[in-house]
Amino acid sequence: MDLKNSWTKLASKYCKDVELIEDYWNEIKSHYTSEKRCYHNLNHIENLLQQAEMYQKQLHDYDLLCFSIWYHDSIYNPTKSNNEEKSADLAQVRLEKFTLNAFQIETIKTLILSTKKHEVLSINNIDNAYFLDFDLSILGADWQTYQAYSRAIRKEYSIYPDVVYKKSRKKVLLNFLLRDNLYFSETYQNLFETQARKNLNREIEKL
Repeated sequence: MDLKNSWTKLASKYCKDVELIEDYWNEIKSHYTSEKRCYHNLNHIENLLQQAEMYQKQLHDYDLLCFSIWYHDSIYNPTKSNNEEKSADLAQVRLEKFTLNAFQIETIKTLILSTKKHEVLSINNIDNAYFLDFDLSILGADWQTYQAYSRAIRKEYSIYPDVVYKKSRKKVLLNFLLRDNLYFSETYQNLFETQARKNLNREIEKL
């Protein structure tokens, strides 16, 4: 996938300022190509965009979900707890210069904020459910892929020693396992729920 082209194609629907679209792309690229980004990088964005494209017909507003994908991890500091809020605020400031209306921008912000606790905040349609499922699809990958993901997450939190990281990571994984369902859409429950739970339990055993 040509990510710059994907961004330009989406943004051009809502903005005719070619230079502004280019500036936004450069900013997005700068955020997601930081050396500290071992998982939450452009590969992650591409993966989510591919899933969104795959399920486009099931989505209520494909474009708004794609904007949410682009901005949802734009601010990512493992030592902070307000990344989602800052990402949502950045999306608002940038997209207010597009022809998106206030409701559309608020929808994007809500989708981004829903990733903080991975809970559906918007029940008006299926989009929030799918967005969160796209974001957590990695949990249901094959074990080798999952291991690569968990190692990448560990690198992003390399500032913390093992004794701190392992305790925190285990708590996160256990919280996921306590849920009735890891995924919100029936489609993703059928595709990934069983494998995701196996992966989470397996990682916990190794911590």
